[in-house]
Formats: sequence, structure tokens, C-alpha cells
Amino acid sequence: MPASPIRLGLRVDIDTFRGTRFGVPCLLEIFKRHNVSASFFFSVGPDNMGRHLWRLIRPAFLLKMLRSGAASLYGWDILLRGTLWPGAPIGRRLAPVIRDTAAAGHEVGLHAWDHHRWQSRLDRMSEAEIRSELRRGYECLTTILGHPPDCSAAAGWRCDARVLAVKEGFSFLYNSDCRGSSLFRPALATGAGTPQVPVTLPTYDELIGRGGIDDGNYNRRLLDLIRPDRLNVLTVHAEVEGIVCATLFDRFLREAGERGIRPVPLGEILGTAGDLPTAGIRQGPIAGRQGAVCWQRSDGRASASMETDRG
Repeated sequence: MPASPIRLGLRVDIDTFRGTRFGVPCLLEIFKRHNVSASFFFSVGPDNMGRHLWRLIRPAFLLKMLRSGAASLYGWDILLRGTLWPGAPIGRRLAPVIRDTAAAGHEVGLHAWDHHRWQSRLDRMSEAEIRSELRRGYECLTTILGHPPDCSAAAGWRCDARVLAVKEGFSFLYNSDCRGSSLFRPALATGAGTPQVPVTLPTYDELIGRGGIDDGNYNRRLLDLIRPDRLNVLTVHAEVEGIVCATLFDRFLREAGERGIRPVPLGEILGTAGDLPTAGIRQGPIAGRQGAVCWQRSDGRASASMETDRG
């Protein structure tokens, strides 16, 4: 075990009604058992995630669905949400779960209003539509918590310069909208923007089924990517680590502790960072994920920890 703990920024994305209803309470119990705090980013509008099914006609997306065993991993209720019936309003129906998360001492931030709409239509949205999506989510979460959320994380790492500019009009202390390797302030036309805490490590669905990675060696592989000399930020999903892979994730936290790795909310990592450099952003691919995501421009095509998951 290292002389001092290795901090792991732990971000929980909640994309769906099912993830909020079942995955979040499970994760709260797991975190309590391991004495861990994290940053939870909630989608609070309608759950229309099932509308992603039309993307099955795209070979890359179909391959990912088959590789990750999406039907068993996410459940058919998630995969069909918003297709055969209207999407359930997550925040309105499950507000107590969100309040319980904050009461347990975790950071709570905004992920999206309509996760599907943001992830699939951002490129075609006007600046006014982007502002409306953010405002609806922001106001919904403010009503639930009794105070404004002070952080956000773009759904699917779908972000561009317009999004960053619009977010400057909100009271976020930091955002986690991109993949990268270091804390930074995004370069905007008006100057340096709100600090970004980029995700540096691959997610479960990006690693599993690639390069011989399965549930038997997944934890070891991910833990080997966490280094004391770099920023370590991991995203887990309530729909995955909070439901189907809960036992696997519970073991991950135990094994992380044995290696001297301490999960913390993203705000804690930012709070000790001091002055941050300025960097641009760009769009680019990532191994194991269909479509482009937002990257910290000072990186190469992928950070060192990302490059290792290609297979």
C-alpha cells in the first residue's frame, strides 16, 4: 500500500428512471459500507432512452450493444423507455431518491433534462435550445434539493463551445463535460471558463469484451490504470454498477482500498488544485464507444490510460 492514499475522483451518472429508482439506493448502501463519498449526476426529465434503439442500424452501435450484452446489462425496461409509451418524468416521481443522496453527504449535480435528446441531438440544437435544456434540468433539481446544484456533467460527454458558453450563465462551481488528463479551465471567447474535471479512465461498457476483458479480470484491469502521478477520475453508471454489476463494483471498492486508493467526490479533487491552466476542447472518438465525445484539446487522441483499453 502506498504511503499516502491515491485519490480517485468518483462520478456516478444516472441516465434513467430505473437507474434512479433501483441503482442509486443500491450504490448508497455500497458507499456507506465502504465509507465512500462520490459525485452523483442526475437526469431529471423524461426517460426516453429507449429511442436509442433506432441506432441499431448503425454497425458500430450494434457491435457495442452485442459486445456489452446491453439487453441483460440494462434491462428491456430501459431499452424500450419512451418508445412504446411516454418517457417517465424522473425528477418528479423519484425526487426522494435524489434528496436521500444529498442527505447521505454526496455531491449532487445535473446530468441532463432529457438524456436521450441531449446525446442524440446536441449537434442540431440551437443555443436557445441548449439553454432551455439546461435551464429545465437546473430548475427541476433546484426544486428537489431546495438549492441550486453547483456542478454538472454533460450526458455522454457530448459538449461543445456553445454548451460551455451557455453554462457560464449558471452557478456551477465546476463541470465534468469531457475526457482528458488534467484539471483545466476551458478557453472561451470571453476568457477562461468554469473549471473542468475531465474523466480519465474508461467506463465498464468501454472496457468489457475488448482485449480479453471480462467480469473475471475487469477490476484488476481498471485498478492497474489508476496511478499516483496522474489525475484519476472514474465514471460509473447507476444502471450498471448499481444494478447488474453491483457485486463486481462492491469488490472493486474493497480491492481499491487494499491498494491504498481512496474514492472522493470530484469537488474534493478540484478544491485542492490551485490555479488551473487553460485549454481548448475538441471532438474525437474513444475506444469502445460509438460516436465522438468531447476531449480536452491539450491531450493527444487519448490519454495514456485510455490508450490501454484498445483491443
